[in-house]
Amino acid sequence: MPERHEAALVLRTRILTAAVLAPLAIAAVLLLPPIPFAVLMGLVALSAAWEWSALAGLGARQARAGGVALVGASLVLLWVSPGVWDAALAVVVAFWVVVAGMVLTWPRALDVVRSAPFALGMSVPALAGAWLAMVLLKSQPDGGWIIVWTLALVAIADSGAYFAGRRFGRRRLAPKVSPGKTWEGLAGGAAAGIVWGLAAAPWLPGSVWLWLVACIVGIIAGVFGDLFESALKRARGVKDSGALLPGHGGVLDRLDASLAALPVVAAVVSVA
Repeated sequence: MPERHEAALVLRTRILTAAVLAPLAIAAVLLLPPIPFAVLMGLVALSAAWEWSALAGLGARQARAGGVALVGASLVLLWVSPGVWDAALAVVVAFWVVVAGMVLTWPRALDVVRSAPFALGMSVPALAGAWLAMVLLKSQPDGGWIIVWTLALVAIADSGAYFAGRRFGRRRLAPKVSPGKTWEGLAGGAAAGIVWGLAAAPWLPGSVWLWLVACIVGIIAGVFGDLFESALKRARGVKDSGALLPGHGGVLDRLDASLAALPVVAAVVSVA
């Protein structure tokens, strides 16, 4: 009973935090002009970089600040070099393909992830890549709605996986990375995400088939983004990346799946 009470309390806290953050995030995406939006998302990326630096094994505040500066410099370089955005997005998608391979073969990549320079270096394509995807989408007609659609896809798939996993979960999805995740949860999350994606598709540019493809690859990418952050935390022996968001942990804990889903969806939209 105490465990059930604690789980219910955590769930309630998660819902309350999401109820506050979701409207603010939607308003920022839809209402802010491109430049203020890029700046705000840059600040979010920098806060995530602070947590990532700790997961990379940097303990001293000065060292973690260096990790933040690395990501910040990447954002500035991307902002002043719009001619490379499409190529950079392709590199980011390739990065997540490599990450998927690392997750699938875990723990073979454990020593790599435990290497502070390598783990820190991965923060650049992960964080700057998600920022770039949002900036690219925001510059397009209805791009704000596409960002909202993608973030909602990730959140709904995550919630569907949580409840389906608790109710039906039997077979572990990735026991060496995240023992709590199950194949049944993945199926429930995918079903919930696809229902959302197709229901909202008529209000977005392009065909329903485009958004079905975006749904599928976005959900798959989100799973690997989630598992990769779990692998980083497992390598460092921590449960959460931070404690900024009650019920969710840190910024990375909330954004992990979106870091992978946003660039992949942006790539699908760009080639459609």
